[in-house]
Amino acid sequence: MQTSNAELRWQDGQPVSQQFDDVYFSRDSGLAETHHVFIHHNQLEQRWQNLQSSHFTIAETGFGTGLNFLCAWDLWLKLAPANARLHFVSCEKHPLKADDLKQALEFWPSLKTLSSQLIEQYHSLPSGMHRLVFEQGRVVLTLLIGDASNMLSQLHASVDAWFLDGFAPAKNPEMWQPALYAQMARLSYQNTSFATFTSAGAVRRGLQEAGFKVEKVAGFGSKREMLCGSFGSGQAPASHTPAKALVIGGGIAGCASSHALASRGWQVTLIERHAGIATEASGNPAGMLYPRLAMQETVMSRLALSGFLYSMRLLKILGLAPGDYSQCGLLQLAFDAREAERCKAISNLGLPTDIVQGVDVNEASRIAGIPLTKNALYFPHAGWVKPPAFCEALSHHPNIQLKLSKQVIRIEKSHGLWQAWDGETLLDEAPVLILATANDSLHFNQAAHLPLQPVRGQISVAPASAFSRQLKTVLCTDGYISPAINGNHCMGATFSPDDTALDIRHEDHLLNLKMLGKMSAGLQQGFKPEDLRGRAALRVATADYLPLVGALMDADALRLNPPRHYSKTPALPYLEGLYINTGHGSKGITQAAFCAEILASAICGEPLPADSKVVAALDPNRFLLRKLGLKHLVKGLTGLVDKQLPRAV
Repeated sequence: MQTSNAELRWQDGQPVSQQFDDVYFSRDSGLAETHHVFIHHNQLEQRWQNLQSSHFTIAETGFGTGLNFLCAWDLWLKLAPANARLHFVSCEKHPLKADDLKQALEFWPSLKTLSSQLIEQYHSLPSGMHRLVFEQGRVVLTLLIGDASNMLSQLHASVDAWFLDGFAPAKNPEMWQPALYAQMARLSYQNTSFATFTSAGAVRRGLQEAGFKVEKVAGFGSKREMLCGSFGSGQAPASHTPAKALVIGGGIAGCASSHALASRGWQVTLIERHAGIATEASGNPAGMLYPRLAMQETVMSRLALSGFLYSMRLLKILGLAPGDYSQCGLLQLAFDAREAERCKAISNLGLPTDIVQGVDVNEASRIAGIPLTKNALYFPHAGWVKPPAFCEALSHHPNIQLKLSKQVIRIEKSHGLWQAWDGETLLDEAPVLILATANDSLHFNQAAHLPLQPVRGQISVAPASAFSRQLKTVLCTDGYISPAINGNHCMGATFSPDDTALDIRHEDHLLNLKMLGKMSAGLQQGFKPEDLRGRAALRVATADYLPLVGALMDADALRLNPPRHYSKTPALPYLEGLYINTGHGSKGITQAAFCAEILASAICGEPLPADSKVVAALDPNRFLLRKLGLKHLVKGLTGLVDKQLPRAV
């Protein structure tokens, strides 16, 4: 997770890399060089003016100052159809610090409108994949922070054009290697184009050996020659236009899944059995937005961190009212020896300090505004959000139709369409259906085999005391308490697996109050049990504590006719058009929206915002495959699923 930022020196206002002793853009004219090398020699003007697809994907090596991205963004807005999306995927091993990026982009005042939007989102970039969304989804930047070959090997995408940028091969030979060209070939199809500023013989030969047709053309400025060309083989991805989808379940997972497709031009019907959305687990008065990290890098940690960063950016885009959302910061207290060890390990992971930093008890107390008892991890941009307001903002979209007070009893497929039935009444039908129905997913035959477990949780709401009003941040131990929100604190939550009763229990209030004693004696003493109000709801968890996100298989067909063990890429019985997004447990606020973005990207054939290991770990069929002795297929499952997914045009 540790990021190695670029080390710069400045010459006449232009950044120069200390690591590679090379410039980031041409001293003659960086804008003109970008247009000559990358825009012109990938024929982007002609291709975008005649674009038939609903999206176009550029992949780049060397994000640098983001100049190429900004130029592509600017041209896209001028030439591309208004309903099309530009995906710009860029690798960067040594990202600029935010202040350095801001200074570098001041060199290009003509791009200030766009660069200011980039700078606003360009922060908190540990190693890994990061999705930044602009122009209401018309322009999507996916940053791959790390070694280019390694990061591209974890990418799921179909690339239309390559920007082979970065420092010169003589300065940065580690990047310009056969492994890079092999990944380019894997992600390309016939007529995928590329362009690069260099004409080095080793680069030309490497690209040719990987299957690219290469030609030398006139370079820019003092560079006599450069390379461009196209990939020579591979079938273009199958495609179809944005269509209609049904989403069942009006909690955060369902609302986020609806929003992710609606923002791509899909018509979405969101079906909820209650009279309003966010009435069950997503109906709590406040949810805490923060990542629960492990002592070392794990799939669960990567998901938590990616979900947290994506949700932070999404909340800003949605524009929730100040009283519905606050990045007040959050302190995770080292309340016992095990937590102290975890906190120490996480503070040494090298994550950016604007994500997390270790603080001693005195600094933690200063940040919190009240005396605390332990050292802590401080997440300065974490905080709380009102889940109903989050759901309302997600579902408030012209492409989303709400159908409330509608109980879906069964789903079935007829003539290529998934149908949602309430008894003998057909509620709606569409080629794509997403289940976001928590534990009720088990009521549908197609999902009855999933290993979901209901978990009862009770929160307590307490009126603020004179002491507790001083609390400025969220506090966490094995539970949490929010700062005062409209004069009340939200605290909790209890954890009762397989308990489905929703009565409010006095003993659970006492458990929540006892938890406060691990934070601050003043907090625990300031609340009386008789003053507490409560709310109980069911969350749903899985055995490995990772959600179920992806395309569902036909479990009966798989059991009756399992693939042979020696087959590496067998045909698996997917229920075409049926997907699921559930099993988030207590982490729905943090990760459900990111999982919805993964799912929508896959459905639309767009680059995925998560690496292959994360996507495979979320696959809803993983437990079934393991049970049938087919666990060797789980790691490669994402590639198999990609072939089954419809792609947009």
